[in-house]
Amino acid sequence: MAEAMLKHFHGRSIFVDSVGVRCGELDPFAVAVMDEIGIDLQKHRPKAFVDLEDESFDLVVSLSPEAQHQAVELTRTSACEVEYWPTMDPTAIEGSREARMEAYRDLRDRLMRRILDRFPLFHAPQA
Repeated sequence: MAEAMLKHFHGRSIFVDSVGVRCGELDPFAVAVMDEIGIDLQKHRPKAFVDLEDESFDLVVSLSPEAQHQAVELTRTSACEVEYWPTMDPTAIEGSREARMEAYRDLRDRLMRRILDRFPLFHAPQA
């Protein structure tokens, strides 16, 4: 979700790639809550750290303790900034479909606020 949001807000002005600790399937709940705000995840293909083709980064943002550990290992010998944004894992929520959707919406909205705080939208000055 974070990669799609950053690309949505900044297009090609920022290179962004995302990986998970484990490569899994595209999460249908994530697809649904992103669709609610007009961002399509259907073409996204989840990747793991081992799938990274480039290890030259300016910034790595991790969202879980396990990912933070791997990010620190990955960037140990580089001049790369690593930020940890602790997030709750919505897959841990049990209950009705609506309860699970609410957990994903909460994560989506929290990520969006963090992303826009860290990577603000730039507007050209008006003449």
